[in-house]
Amino acid sequence: MTEEVDPTERARRRRTTGTSVDFDGRRLSLARRLRRLQRTTLAAKTTVSAAAITQFERGTSRPTNTVVAELALALGVPTGFFQRGRAIEQVPASSAHFRSLRATPAIARDQALAFAEIALAVVDVFEQYVDFPPVTEIIDPVEDEPSRERIAELAAQARAKLGLQAGPVPNVVRLMEAHGIVVLRLPQDIDRKVDAFSTDVGSRPLVLLSPSKHDKARSRFDAAHELGHLVMHHEVEPGSKIIENQAHRFAAEFLAPSAELIPELPTRVDWEALLKLKAKWGISLKALIYRAHDLEVWGDYTYRNASKQLAVQGLPEPGPLGLPESPSLLGRAASLLKDAGIDSTDLAVASRLTEHQINEVIEAGSDLKPKLRLAIDPNEH
Repeated sequence: MTEEVDPTERARRRRTTGTSVDFDGRRLSLARRLRRLQRTTLAAKTTVSAAAITQFERGTSRPTNTVVAELALALGVPTGFFQRGRAIEQVPASSAHFRSLRATPAIARDQALAFAEIALAVVDVFEQYVDFPPVTEIIDPVEDEPSRERIAELAAQARAKLGLQAGPVPNVVRLMEAHGIVVLRLPQDIDRKVDAFSTDVGSRPLVLLSPSKHDKARSRFDAAHELGHLVMHHEVEPGSKIIENQAHRFAAEFLAPSAELIPELPTRVDWEALLKLKAKWGISLKALIYRAHDLEVWGDYTYRNASKQLAVQGLPEPGPLGLPESPSLLGRAASLLKDAGIDSTDLAVASRLTEHQINEVIEAGSDLKPKLRLAIDPNEH
């Protein structure tokens, strides 16, 4: 029969194990949010209250060594993870532009933000060893309601700053990485309600793309959309439909400038011509017919007719463009370090992150490699 111990006695026993002297409450918050746990849920897995966990995270009190061990077990990290190490930049929700903020549950958003914080910490430790491309100055804040022409002008200026000539963008993700922007795919365990988002609170801008979009055209548009936020919405409160629409318009102009696209658009619904434009510009048929209407090449009737025909086709659209564009910056950096004899174990020691966290971020920033499926015939002799 288990001896029942009252709360006062439990607290006395915890105190006898000593207080953790170098406990970092920010790291506790980070590990909890990565696990999608409310403080009350985490408290239920330990012998302390939710109020105590709040105090630990805020740094107003420190846990005992026994409680640190309980927290580590509940969160699946080593006790050393909570020790003070390299500072981890906080990414507040007010500094992250989520594509679907209102549709994203707070706990899912917090998990994604926690991953962004881990990613920035990993980038920070990488930069102790590897020189990443310098960050190109692209910020050009907009007034409250810029005109269509002003956003087109900003997109053209961004193209010029990033060294683009006329014509399609060969690879949006690679272009961003070449100019110092870190691009990652969100891990598979992040809630699917979290779409692409971006932030510029760290030492370099960070863009996180959805792993569930296997359509190249959509992923290119997402990347260009986040680039629009980085250009136009520095220190702008995220989440409004207005700024999301602004980023949409920026992406459309960045990928296919109106002055170049208008002469190429068919004046009627011509799917063969539209498929050729899709392949050339790397944008979806849905985006093309929207642009044809928005740029007044098509009237309302033609646009509605085309939209209905496309809806009947369903997803995926005709004319697939292949695999989504994939980030490679961190994967290449990891390869360089490996050649120099530095692996994820060394990076974990340097950053006091876990090897799993290091490897997850590296994978998120590495080329997608198609997997071969090995089939075994159970009837084979």
